[in-house]
Amino acid sequence: MNLVIIPTYNEVDNISKIIHEILSRYDDFHILVVDDNSPDATGRLVENLIVEEGLFDTLHLLKRQEKAGLGLAYIAGFKWALQRNYEFIFEIDADFSHHPKDIKHLLSACKDENFDMSIGSRYVNGVNVVNWPMKRILISWFASKYVKFLMRIPINDSTAGFVCYKRKVLEKINLDKIQFVGYAFQIEMKFKAIVLGFKLKEVPVIFTERKYGKSKMDGAIIYEAIFGVMKLKLKNIFGKIQ
Repeated sequence: MNLVIIPTYNEVDNISKIIHEILSRYDDFHILVVDDNSPDATGRLVENLIVEEGLFDTLHLLKRQEKAGLGLAYIAGFKWALQRNYEFIFEIDADFSHHPKDIKHLLSACKDENFDMSIGSRYVNGVNVVNWPMKRILISWFASKYVKFLMRIPINDSTAGFVCYKRKVLEKINLDKIQFVGYAFQIEMKFKAIVLGFKLKEVPVIFTERKYGKSKMDGAIIYEAIFGVMKLKLKNIFGKIQ
């Protein structure tokens, strides 16, 4: 069985659509929504869907008390998944920037090609981003190049948040030692998987800017990504990666 984890904060305009899109495409998938007490009642909407549509077995909600960062939301979701019998565990955004039709390609890379982790990459074949302003594309692209050069990892889109993990990857990474909560969380997870000897594959996808809701990117997240990788690199040099 497979699990898609969707972290949410004020995604009431998107969450029902993405849930139905995933469940209509895939029979062997469950969904876990990790909601950070959204003021717009995203969590309540998910609860209503579970009851009104009888999705008790396939749709699950993990409620957190406050907005504490993407990384902590995913870690809570990972721990929830590892307590249950899921073999392939996915990260995906609620806003359709990652399209559910590409889930099957990430799954195939891990299940059929025997990679341990697959990444829906914007930059493995050129730049596959739709409806982003040029400034944001350049910041993201250069950030990925910076990380690839500094960390010496063969990943073109290190901040990508569309990911499939084999269960054993999440069992091996010490989730309690993950330091970062924003985009640097995505970098840290990929870097630690590589350090632990797992095989990663980038799968080309098209990233589309959200139509509804507000982006969660801010200056603090960018700062963390830039300086967080320096800390990771130094810890790796001195053998302190856990």
